[in-house]
Amino acid sequence: MSPLVPGKRRVRRTLAVGVPLAALAAVAVAGTASGAPAGPAAAEVTGGATLPDLPLGEFSNHLLPGTVADDRGVDLGGIGSDLYPAGRKGEYWTVTDRGPNGQIKVDGKKRRTFPVPGFDPAIVKIKVNGDAVEVIDSIPLTTTSGKAVTGLPNQESRDEKPYTYDARTPLAFDPNGLDTEGIVRAADGSFWLVDEYGPSLVHVSAHGRVLARHVPKGLALKGADYPVVESLPSILLHRKVNRGFEGLAQLPNGDLVLAVQSPLSVPDQDAGEASRTTRLLRFSPRKAAVTAEYAYRFDAVDVVDPGEDDTSELKISSVVALGGDRLLVEERTDKAARLQEVRLTRGANILGGRWDDDRTSPSLEQLDDPAGSGVPVLRKRLVVDLNAVDGVPDKIEGVALAGRGTLALINDNDFGMTDGAEAFDADGRLVDSGVETRVTYVRLPKGAL
Repeated sequence: MSPLVPGKRRVRRTLAVGVPLAALAAVAVAGTASGAPAGPAAAEVTGGATLPDLPLGEFSNHLLPGTVADDRGVDLGGIGSDLYPAGRKGEYWTVTDRGPNGQIKVDGKKRRTFPVPGFDPAIVKIKVNGDAVEVIDSIPLTTTSGKAVTGLPNQESRDEKPYTYDARTPLAFDPNGLDTEGIVRAADGSFWLVDEYGPSLVHVSAHGRVLARHVPKGLALKGADYPVVESLPSILLHRKVNRGFEGLAQLPNGDLVLAVQSPLSVPDQDAGEASRTTRLLRFSPRKAAVTAEYAYRFDAVDVVDPGEDDTSELKISSVVALGGDRLLVEERTDKAARLQEVRLTRGANILGGRWDDDRTSPSLEQLDDPAGSGVPVLRKRLVVDLNAVDGVPDKIEGVALAGRGTLALINDNDFGMTDGAEAFDADGRLVDSGVETRVTYVRLPKGAL
């Protein structure tokens, strides 16, 4: 792989920073983004480190022998799905997604490929050591009987059909499969993960065994080799394909906040593609139940990314607890990202109301102005526009606090894969994209958080 050239596509824009923290107490619901000019100070990259090449087969088979017969020249990557502080300075918990995957058109239709179908998603502990990212621990995700969960799709009725690397041969669906994204570690040493397939919230032991997978009511997932609990609102059955949960935060009291990556497809796909309203959920591990739901409104796509005009490219990829009921929420496309601060207020809770009924017309997703229609949309405040910070890689999916006024960011390099048949050579070996996994430190202006 070749090093990622910092800042080669960055576009400078005016940075907005925060209002005084005391003013946040007055933040109510039913609002939109606000911010103040940054003045002379600006966010800046203060350091970074790169994950070195590590053959994926070697990594996977060390954790669970025999899982990967042929890694097709793919190196470990995809650990940038999230970033969570591990306690010591420079150490973080990360999680891979479902593994190397791409898309190839066959007869004009896209097929989802899994070049390394035996890959088992893993929790990976890393340490930033100078300009290198070291893997210091790794934990395979396993079923009750100790088998790999795999990253393959679960249900033919809801997920894309999986194919081999060349899109020629169908692969089997796997009810155990997880497309893991966000990660936090609980006080007892266990982990909570979110998944895009269900979408689901997954409780995992300190050793990687799935203890419970919380899914939407009515999912009817059969055949999984671990407990499946239908505890989430049924409206989540309308998640866009491959756009389930992606962000996960742990509040000081232990409650979890889950972010739906993109607007739901309610009542249909067209409505979801055009919508700028997605949802955050609050989950109590003690009660094993969702206790609140919030409407979150994206900024216009050309505000988030001036080079993009497709609203469906908007995503939430990371949420970070800031203390109390405050969160940092990442709005992004693949080439730009902005971090917004929100406060979860009691009056903004829409759980169990008309917006959780898929018969409601117009749906929450169809409203051009949800706040104007009486929906208590979370107010937000722009903290930093990462597109204006030179040296930040594309496709940032993980964000963590790394000390007072400093953020640690990690990108998803997609295991060095690109879409299209040209992703592999004539011998079925990966033609690497050259995009590396990087941890990047960004210092914010004083008072931004």
